[in-house]
Amino acid sequence: MNTKELKPDWRRVKFGDVVQLSKARSQDPLADGIERYVGLEHLEPGDLRIRSWGSVADGVTFTSIFKPGQVLFGKRRAYQRKVAVAEFSGVCSGDIYVLETKDPTVLLPEMLPFICQTDGFFDHAVGTSAGSLSPRTNWTSLATFDFSLPPIAEQERLIELLRTHADVVESLQVAKASADRARRAALLDIFRPQRGVTDSYPAHWETLRIDELGDVQLGQQRHPKFERGSNMRRYLRVANVLDGWIDFADLNEMHFPEADVKKFELQPGDILLNEGQSFDLVGRSAIYRGEIDGICCQKTLIRFRCGPSMLPEYAQAYFQHRLYTGQFAAMCVQTTSMAHLTAVRFGAMKVPVPPLQEQSRIASLVDCLAATVHELSRRIGRTVALKTNMEFLS
Repeated sequence: MNTKELKPDWRRVKFGDVVQLSKARSQDPLADGIERYVGLEHLEPGDLRIRSWGSVADGVTFTSIFKPGQVLFGKRRAYQRKVAVAEFSGVCSGDIYVLETKDPTVLLPEMLPFICQTDGFFDHAVGTSAGSLSPRTNWTSLATFDFSLPPIAEQERLIELLRTHADVVESLQVAKASADRARRAALLDIFRPQRGVTDSYPAHWETLRIDELGDVQLGQQRHPKFERGSNMRRYLRVANVLDGWIDFADLNEMHFPEADVKKFELQPGDILLNEGQSFDLVGRSAIYRGEIDGICCQKTLIRFRCGPSMLPEYAQAYFQHRLYTGQFAAMCVQTTSMAHLTAVRFGAMKVPVPPLQEQSRIASLVDCLAATVHELSRRIGRTVALKTNMEFLS
């Protein structure tokens, strides 16, 4: 039981005392005039709006009915934080609870989704989930969640603040999406061959193989013999290399023979590309800027070190263009569900090479657009943090 002192007129309640689970069902949604269905895949983490759905006419076995204003909560894998407010009627998956307030004079329906978004509620849902591969919480457990309930007048004030906050976050997300589209459009425009007889790049640009422009190297292969040793080094793997940036938060270590360190150790300006991943992610790349000294790379990554005739920032822009247009995926070798770029194919890939001055201008433009996307991401993070997870309800 939370012993924190309550504000005047606030009281502690159990979730099940003020919220109920809707039991409305339809055995034949299409015959009942229901057109849309919602599965867990249609709910986006942290987004209270339902932005996609399926058509009942295409066939569905779902029977749980939801109506506008009711709250949909994903009870399977609750750590994914899937909560949404219905804006239309439909049926939903059995892995989704349909929630509503018992008495609107006690808990306003508009307040319910924000309660379901709190850290406390999700921690309770995750903590009461059972199952190893696909953990699920249950209504009996959710009903015991304990939280602070403000009076109606305070709920109305909080709802107005929280809606304004949500609107600001959504506006920033829209702006970020637009900026990212502009960045991708610029890459497409820059690297679109000129239309004409030769269907080529400007005449003063060269077209050269990657292995003519720099050094291509696969990282060290993971193997039991490298799990321990005297020369343990942190290294980067596919999970660390994202679209245009490197995540250093989760690094592994393994033994790198001293004789091989020079081959696998990264230098500032090295570009890392995902060698083996799904078709939509293979070739994803980022530039290592020397953030951590002495770090190496694993075989799942291709390291490209530019020679004097190519700027890393220009090369990175071109690699992103190939990723977004599916050109990396098209040149891959497939094994099971993985796509492999291979260092040999990558090294043989031909690249348009303008003079260094033009490369610098192109890189500056792309970097400027990328910086805008990054700044908007930063603002979204700061704005989301302002809500402080609604600690006042804990």
